[in-house]
Amino acid sequence: MKFNPALRLSELASIIGAEFDGDPDFLVTGLNEIHMVEPGDITFVDHPKYYDKALNSAATTVLINKKVDRPEGKALVFHEKPFDAFISLINRFMPFEASNVVISPSAGIGEGTVIQPGAFIGNHVTIGKNCLIHANVSIYDHTIIGDDAVIHSNAVLGADAYYFQRRPEGYKKFQSCGRVILGNRVEVGALCSIDKGVTGDTIISDGTKLDNHCQVGHDTYIGRNCLIGAHAAIAGVTRIEDDVILWGRVSVNKDLVIGKGAIVLATSGVDKSIEGGKTYFGAPVSEVRKKWREMAAVRQLPAFMEQFRKLGDQ
Repeated sequence: MKFNPALRLSELASIIGAEFDGDPDFLVTGLNEIHMVEPGDITFVDHPKYYDKALNSAATTVLINKKVDRPEGKALVFHEKPFDAFISLINRFMPFEASNVVISPSAGIGEGTVIQPGAFIGNHVTIGKNCLIHANVSIYDHTIIGDDAVIHSNAVLGADAYYFQRRPEGYKKFQSCGRVILGNRVEVGALCSIDKGVTGDTIISDGTKLDNHCQVGHDTYIGRNCLIGAHAAIAGVTRIEDDVILWGRVSVNKDLVIGKGAIVLATSGVDKSIEGGKTYFGAPVSEVRKKWREMAAVRQLPAFMEQFRKLGDQ
């Protein structure tokens, strides 16, 4: 999420009631969680295990719950509860905006786009030219859709990320302030859910097609001309490169990469990054020919066991 305009360090610290170490006029241009940061961003850290990662990240301002030495070229903001302070910044600069109409007047809708009855178009949504938005689609605030897209009935674009921090009293929600961005010629099947990024964007690139009942988690990137089969479940912060095919009921773990042109056969589970240009199967996946050899060997085990039993009886 970007601040518009950028905030001075002293101004940001004052908003959350925190001390700071750095030039009071040091500019903070955006807000991002650790895996999305870039120069100008503020990120937060509240556990010693991740102090070094945050302090050495691309973020130039770090919100932290311990006074530490300030790295060269960075600024520090000290707060007892960095997570809560971070969420308060999100709620201040990108608050929830209630709607009382089905198509927000702040939405921009391109020439030739058809929106069927019952669809909801939220605040600050942008939809390109010649799109077809079917009945009962929900498009949450700040979503961006390119030209020639088709969104089938009951799909949801821009729901909150599934991201919670455990507390003694229960779970604290990480308020989402990212977006969903769809490229040109993207098709989203009925009853799909595409979650917005936590602080960045969930992106589906040009020409990619989703079958019905697919789930795409927060901050995931899906490249160009991919096919995603029905009931696929893709966890957050996953990167799927161009020309990938995931067939029906494939499950993909978080924080991994599926290489360009990879094919994952139906009902497989992807638990680690896989190379492009190969076909995979199984749970966990391996290259399909290797997996089939393993399955063939397993089927022969009863016969081998029977042979060993007979040898033992002699």
